[in-house]
Amino acid sequence: MAVWTFVGRRLAQLVPTLVVVSVLVFLLIHLIPGNPAYVILGAQATPGQVAAVTKAMGLDRPLAVQYWIWLQHVLHGDLGQSYINGFPVAKLLALKFPATLALAIGALVIALGVGVPAGVAAAARPGSLLDRTVLTATSLGMGVPTFWLGILLILAFSISLHWLPPSGYVPFTQAPGQALRDLVLPAVTLGVWEGALLARFSRSATADALGQLYVRTARAKGLSQRRILWGHAVRNALIPVLTVFGIQFGGLLGGAVITEAVFDWPGVGRLLVTSILERDYQVVQAVILVAVVVFLLVNLLTDLAYGLADPRIRLR
Repeated sequence: MAVWTFVGRRLAQLVPTLVVVSVLVFLLIHLIPGNPAYVILGAQATPGQVAAVTKAMGLDRPLAVQYWIWLQHVLHGDLGQSYINGFPVAKLLALKFPATLALAIGALVIALGVGVPAGVAAAARPGSLLDRTVLTATSLGMGVPTFWLGILLILAFSISLHWLPPSGYVPFTQAPGQALRDLVLPAVTLGVWEGALLARFSRSATADALGQLYVRTARAKGLSQRRILWGHAVRNALIPVLTVFGIQFGGLLGGAVITEAVFDWPGVGRLLVTSILERDYQVVQAVILVAVVVFLLVNLLTDLAYGLADPRIRLR
């Protein structure tokens, strides 16, 4: 019951946050110079044609009126239609989100599979060659620009070795093998930075846990180093790692713009960039709003995971 009370209270707290975000997003999008009517009609459009299309789309009304109309539609589950192609925005997001979800999961699987074990191993042997290697590798991983790393991977594994495709996306439900091949390079590109960050936090949190009194007590009782490390230190070091993991996953679901652009990945990030360039207000507003909702929900799940990772934490 306490868990559901906590979830209900947190969901209620999301409402004012989403209202403020929706207002800010709406205002910022409409302050971008340009008129979608010019994009729709082309450079040869006459002022009369532009005025007619602007009126038809309701862009000649006061911003407060436009926002209220848009908000009413959103509350009824209608995210509007694209100004450019007339396609429903909700269906457009439904088409693009699976690609972003696959990329986010792939990147975090790589990050968790490499970063956390590397950080824990480095913390278990402070000052060793392994520790210095992990610290150097994480510095490089966090310092290398994502777009540059993606281009290098394409040059190496696609153009030179012909092992993996440089771009493309196939849903897992259609061709699992090809989908994995398409996913490897963009997932590694994102996973390097994510893994480096997780390794840093894992090392720091585990090293801090290993210095606590309960670890000294466990050693005094004669417990093995492996049991002390994984049964006591790592479990207590999970909280900061979970925090970073939740933030990263929520951010990735919002769209990895640079990586999607480098690999021509048809996800939410590419959709957002294209819509901004085309002044497609309805799509931009919907993408940002959905990204914020996903980020907040992922953080809620992260808070719930705290209680599972550490029984001492109570959800109130």
